[in-house]
Amino acid sequence: MSNPKLAVPELSTVQIGGHTRQAFLLRSAVAAGSVYGLSTVGPFVKQAMAQEGGDVDILNFALTLEFLEAAYYEQGLEQVSGLAGPVEEIATTLRDNENEHVDALTQAINDLGGTPVEAPPVDFGDAFSSEAAFLELAQTFEDTGVSAYNGAAPNIESTDVLASAGAIVQVEARHAAAIRQLREQPITPGAFDEPLEMDAVLEAVQPFIAS
Repeated sequence: MSNPKLAVPELSTVQIGGHTRQAFLLRSAVAAGSVYGLSTVGPFVKQAMAQEGGDVDILNFALTLEFLEAAYYEQGLEQVSGLAGPVEEIATTLRDNENEHVDALTQAINDLGGTPVEAPPVDFGDAFSSEAAFLELAQTFEDTGVSAYNGAAPNIESTDVLASAGAIVQVEARHAAAIRQLREQPITPGAFDEPLEMDAVLEAVQPFIAS
């Protein structure tokens, strides 16, 4: 159930399971965005990725995020009643793109000698109750994804991995713009992401990331 006191209430209905570090970080990033707004996601991810891991850890975090997005469109196409026309067409394209991202990230992790994480169990609450609810959370996911990639990018060591992440985040931004157009909203909320001091973010989300 959504909470009107939250900055992004629709994110509070999303449940991400799994016991990997990446699933934990994604749950924490979603919690930060839900309570304090999407501008908190990038700084949170940047700080979390800087603490340990390296490129394989970052790629596995990105893979977990892509699993989430792919599952969202897969389930939405099956469950949203009356989905048709441009909405169905764009949702299908986005599902296919997210699945391609999953394949590319899995291959990249294997190439680096790492072990790709498995898809986490997910529950999207009542996001499939209507086309409007589906598009609202889709927009939130795409904006969250862009922020998460931007937050992780400064910690990527390999220029090849950085280039691959850059190629993906540009497509994620186009996804966000396409969803915004379907919702008859401006294709971007502004020329720049709103900055937020990292210390403020870490203090704000600490209650949600403590185990």
